[in-house]
Amino acid sequence: MPLATTADLVTRARAAGRGVAAFNVITLEHAEGIVAGAEQAGADVILQISENAVKFRGGLLRPIAAGVLEVARAAGVHVSVHLDHVEDVALLHQSASAGLSSVMFDASHLDYAENVAATRAAADWGHAQGLFVEAELGKVGGKDGAHAPGVRTDPTEAAEFVAATGVDALAVAVGSSHAMVERTAALDLALISALAEALPVPLVLHGSSGVADDTLRAAVAAGMTKINIGTILNVAFTGAVREVLDADATLVDPRTYLRPARDEIAAVAARLAGVVAGGSR
Repeated sequence: MPLATTADLVTRARAAGRGVAAFNVITLEHAEGIVAGAEQAGADVILQISENAVKFRGGLLRPIAAGVLEVARAAGVHVSVHLDHVEDVALLHQSASAGLSSVMFDASHLDYAENVAATRAAADWGHAQGLFVEAELGKVGGKDGAHAPGVRTDPTEAAEFVAATGVDALAVAVGSSHAMVERTAALDLALISALAEALPVPLVLHGSSGVADDTLRAAVAAGMTKINIGTILNVAFTGAVREVLDADATLVDPRTYLRPARDEIAAVAARLAGVVAGGSR
């Protein structure tokens, strides 16, 4: 299947009243498992490489991007590759030359005026490179930016932010939080509907690992389009590795435990890609 662009996948999903799952990639096994799961579900997906994942690899984007792009090109469903949660402008400026079609520039830790200025500059640069640019907005900053507990995005401010920055999609704070290992997040569905009504661009839900399946379906029905998922894959991956190693302390071949870990990622990705792509609005 030809490599897709994030713009195409998000635009098509939004027009159909569906969501598209965007899964975070840390290892090549993540990418392989996600694509295998997407193929099982018959659902298009976005593979995301975060700034933290790049830092884990010594600050080098191109090696992991090259591997992920090849996995995406070989997929039997449409797959795009995205650079996620970028604060470093130097890394942002590597995204287009690395072959990615989209980037999420995160200046949500800044105050509103600084966030607007930095995001406008990032969007102008990205659009000149043909990139789809996502940003993030909440009422306050903090460790998790717009997705710190209790933060909510105001629809009027969000509309002003989109107009001022020219971004193509907006991650909004509606009750989810990053790095949750239990699926107990309560989303403000009325706020999602209000944001979808107020904004001319697709909405993005970060921290979706902590959101139960039925709530994800409801969020898509209320107006969410791009659904970011990461931690739940790591929970599945690590659980599989731990189970294999606990069963046999003599194992030394990493393929012995990476294969079942990849299979667990595929199973989770298949279920969630199907949930998100189900569509009901």
